[in-house]
Amino acid sequence: MLVLLPPSETKSDGGDGAPLDLGELSMPQLTATREALVQALVDLAADHEASTVALGLGPTQADEIERNAKLWVSPTRPALARYTGVLFDALDAAAFTRTQREKAYRRLAIGSALFGAVRAGDPVPAYRLSGGSKLPGFGTLASWWRPELSDALSTEAAGELVVDLRSGVYQQLGPVPGAVTATVLTEQRDGSRKVVSHFNKHHKGLLARALVLTRAEPADVDGVARVAVRAGLRVETASATELVILT
Repeated sequence: MLVLLPPSETKSDGGDGAPLDLGELSMPQLTATREALVQALVDLAADHEASTVALGLGPTQADEIERNAKLWVSPTRPALARYTGVLFDALDAAAFTRTQREKAYRRLAIGSALFGAVRAGDPVPAYRLSGGSKLPGFGTLASWWRPELSDALSTEAAGELVVDLRSGVYQQLGPVPGAVTATVLTEQRDGSRKVVSHFNKHHKGLLARALVLTRAEPADVDGVARVAVRAGLRVETASATELVILT
C-alpha cells in the first residue's frame, strides 16, 4: 500500500542531514525535472520582488526566499520530519517507535510542487513552492509534472493499492488512476455536510496514522474503511474509489 499525503506550506527549520542530493531521493525518473525546478527557485531567490510575487508571499515572509536561495547547501532531514501543520500533527510521527517509523517510510509518500513526490524517509531541505505557483518562464507546475509524476507514482506503488490523500492541486500534478481518495465532511446542525479545512487536514492525518500502524494490507476502499473504523473514525463508502470521513 502506498499512501500519498499533501505537503504543507509550513516546514521545520534546520536538519542534521547532508545538503540536497537528488540522487538520494526516491523515484529517480523525476531527477531531471527536480533539478530544473530547484535551480529555478535558487535563481529566482536573487530577485526578492519577483520571488514575492511568484510564491505569493507577504511582507513578513522574506525568510522563505532565503530558504530557496540555499536549497543546494542547506541541511536536510527526512520528509516526514520536514513537513509540519495540522495533518502532520494528527499523524504524530514523532511518537512512532523505530519499527513504526520504518513502516511509515515504506507506506507514506508526500506530494511536492518542487520534487513531485518523495518518500517519507527521503532527505529534503526546507523550501517554499506551492502547487499553484507559476515560476517565471516555467508556466504551470502541472505542465512540468504531467505525465511523468503519474507514471512514477504508479511504478512506485508496484501494483499495490494507492490511497491518495493529497489536496486537489497536488492530485492534478500527477493523478493516479484507480487510487482510493478520501473526502472529509463536517455535519452541520441542519443536516447538511461541508468541507472544513482544519477538520479535513486533521482527519486525513488520523487516517494516514491508522494506515501506517495497521497490520492489514488493504486492497480496496472497503479495506481502507475497515482500518478507519478500527481507528475510531466514522466513514462511509461513497464509491469503489472514494471514502467519506464524517466529523
